[in-house]
Parts: sequence; structure tokens; C-alpha cells
Amino acid sequence: MNLDNICNAVIETVIKTGKYIESERKIFDSKNIEKKGLHNFVTHVDKESEKKIIQELVKILPEAGFIAEEGTNVKKGERFNWVIDPLDGTTNFIHGCPPFAISVALMEYDKVIIGVVYEVNMKECFHTHIEKPAYLNDRIIKVSLIDKVFDSLVATGFPYTNFSRMEGYFKTMDYFMRNSHGLRRLGSAATDLAYVACGRYDAFYEYGLNPWDAAAGCLLVQQAGGKVSDFSGTDNYIFGSELIASNSFIFDELKKIIKNTMF
Repeated sequence: MNLDNICNAVIETVIKTGKYIESERKIFDSKNIEKKGLHNFVTHVDKESEKKIIQELVKILPEAGFIAEEGTNVKKGERFNWVIDPLDGTTNFIHGCPPFAISVALMEYDKVIIGVVYEVNMKECFHTHIEKPAYLNDRIIKVSLIDKVFDSLVATGFPYTNFSRMEGYFKTMDYFMRNSHGLRRLGSAATDLAYVACGRYDAFYEYGLNPWDAAAGCLLVQQAGGKVSDFSGTDNYIFGSELIASNSFIFDELKKIIKNTMF
């Protein structure tokens, strides 16, 4: 399997789909919004983008299955599965507020081997696979070298459907507001993770995530020299609905803070 060729084909696919999303944003009508649940929206752009991506991925690796947010293809692969968010940041898209991104990962059994995140507004393509570094477009990227949470910029995501852990979550926010350079919330977990990978953020944490939010971005962080885990420090961060990502210098401190405040 030539991972370079597959990754390059995915990059071409997401950039092409990104152009479609850009064109639709210019003419988007808010009447076309559907609700999947509380504060959980979907548009025809999400669905059509997913169809376009899957159509190309089937050609790239015909035997692979799909774990895709909008469920336009529910085929499951025995060895390989694509994990797709066709428009991460739908609420941002609806309001014309960046960022919003496409996230595509390839899993071999339970391991992510390719990760691509394309932030549409800035035309920034973050990409990697397990045999190469992480890149932003054509430039190798690395996580930051900050060695204290106090000196770090921390990103998070606000819960919008699952409010069961809000008490602990508010405690984490209070801590980072007082004991870091600041707390940011973009509205696109895939973009947050890509920004950790390139050193714009020093750390990111969130609960209530789905596999398509996290899979590609987590590999980017790891291949850029960072670390990822769930809140308990285990490897259940793709399907476990929670994750911590940061550079290796502050990871243990970050994990301890979140464990002490969230639990």
C-alpha cells in the first residue's frame, strides 16, 4: 500500500470539495437548515459534500468502508474504514463565520493511518500519514515548545447537546482562564486539533466528540510530535467521546488539571 499516493488523492478530493463548499456558502439560504437534534444542524451542503467525498474515496480504496457523519454510505470495511466529517463546523458555516473544515481519516482496524483536515476559508490543508511528518500545505509542522500550561494558549469546544458534565467543565474553564494565556473556542474540533499540530494552540480538550471530529486531527497532532489521550490518559480518544491533545512538554500537567477538575 502506497500511503503517499492515497494521501495525495485524499488531499485532491478535499480541496475539490472545499471549492464546492465555498461556492455554496455564497448563495446559502438559512431556510435550508435541518435539525438532527438539539443545536445539532445539517444542511444540503453537508450531505452533498459527503457524497462527493465518498464517491472519490471509493475509487481510491474500493475495499474500505465508511464511518461518516451524515450516513450517506454505511458500508463497513473489515480492515479499512474512512472516517469522514464533510463539514466540521456546520453552525459556523450557517452563520458565515469561519472556521469550517473537511476532515478525512483512514483507519486500518483500530489505528488511524492517514489524516487530512482542510480548513476551507484559509485554504489550509493539514495532512499526514503514519510514515511521514505532519504538513500544512507543503510545509512540515510541529507542535509548540511551550513547557508550562501557565504560558500556553488552550482551545476547547463548548457542549451543545450533552450537558451532563457541565459542572466539571466550567471548573476547567475557570482554571484555564486564570492560569494560561487564554481559552479559545472556534467551533470546529478538527481545526482545533490541526492548530495544535502546527503550534498555534498549545493544547485542546473537549468532551462529547464523535470519531469523525477527532480521527484525522489526532493523527496530525501525533505526527507533529504531540500527544493525545482521553481524560483518563488512555488511548480511547477516537470512540471515547473525549480527548486531550497537546505538545509533549505540558501533556502530563494538562491531563492532571483536567482529571482534577472534570471528575
